Amino acid sequence: MNSKYLSVSAITRYLKAKFDNDDNLRLVFLKGEISNIKYHTTGHIYFSIKDETSKINAIMFSSSAKKLLFKPVDGSKVLVTGRISLYEATGAYQIYVDEMIEDGIGNLYIAFEKLKQDLSKEGLFDQKYKKQIPKIPDRVGVVTASTGAAIKDIISTIKRRYPICEVILFPSLVQGDGAKDDIVKNIKLAENYNLDVLIVGRGGGSIEDLWPFNEECVARAIFECKIPTISAVGHEIDFTIADYVADMRAPTPTGAAEMAVPNITDLINNINNLKIRLNEAINSKINYQKLYLDSIKNSYAIKNPLIMYENKKQKLDILIDNLNKMLIKKYENSKHKLELLKSNYILNNPSMLYKEKINKLSNLIEKLELINPLGVLKRGYSLTMQDNKIISSINNIKLNSNILVKLHDGEFEANVIDIKK
Repeated sequence: MNSKYLSVSAITRYLKAKFDNDDNLRLVFLKGEISNIKYHTTGHIYFSIKDETSKINAIMFSSSAKKLLFKPVDGSKVLVTGRISLYEATGAYQIYVDEMIEDGIGNLYIAFEKLKQDLSKEGLFDQKYKKQIPKIPDRVGVVTASTGAAIKDIISTIKRRYPICEVILFPSLVQGDGAKDDIVKNIKLAENYNLDVLIVGRGGGSIEDLWPFNEECVARAIFECKIPTISAVGHEIDFTIADYVADMRAPTPTGAAEMAVPNITDLINNINNLKIRLNEAINSKINYQKLYLDSIKNSYAIKNPLIMYENKKQKLDILIDNLNKMLIKKYENSKHKLELLKSNYILNNPSMLYKEKINKLSNLIEKLELINPLGVLKRGYSLTMQDNKIISSINNIKLNSNILVKLHDGEFEANVIDIKK
């Protein structure tokens, strides 16, 4: 009987699934007025959005709240983007807000975010392109309105902090029609004045007043400027495209002046400290050299210079003694070798060497006699030749040819009349 009845949790989960699966509720754009706003310690923001007849609860988690460009309060007119879902604990539906901008200037914020995203992708905000602001500039340029609090604050701050610095104003429109072109013109003009630093900015105002500093042409002029540039637009909470593209962003025009020049009091103190350290270093060096000089003056060698000569003389005597010992040893060795040569058996009996050579010569002669062809002829053999060539075969002799026969004691010619094989 009770099976047809649902629990509260079941119906709530069912409704939540309906909300979460509805494509029309996954991305919702709402406008209205904030009420009952509460900032939680976790960073989450709880509030309601209402119009003349209805109200919806809203929550913005800290991860999204950190991206806000303004601080919402009760009564703020806002444009929000988020999703509608059901909170199961209370059964109430609410909007989970991802983005929120002030109503009335929503189009400007959208344009701001789009240009910021485009220029960031292009690399105009990259840290690698940021130029270093010089610590001690001689000349500072300022692109801003010639009247108003901004230029007065900048000049007074620079004169107070670093009065020897020259300030050159490039009067420019900073709001309204034509402001962006005038700012670009003056940035380009400033590059002809040998400036060390350039400040570009204005005092506070609404987003519409500050908008020229969100224009793409101004951003590109700052990026392309060869002078290290400080942006100083509005108050500390105001951020413009110029702030992202400049080499340094100042929270206010006064802050820009403080960043552009050093404090002369600090410089004087630093110089005085350096003078003290330099004097201490010089005195320390002088004292050290004095001690070194005194140690030389009081050294034993300086007070007794002859001792150096005596040491050298003693060393020379040692060297002479060593040289004499070497010469004597060399002489004794040579004398011993000579005695050995004198006592040599061959030198004392030179005829033995002669007899040995005679015997060797006789042996060689005997060996030569054995292979001498004339010795063979003495034993009754002869040598037969024809045309100065030895005849070694009967096949080489022709009938009626002349041959030469050599004996051991002479030779004769013969004519071949018969050949027998």
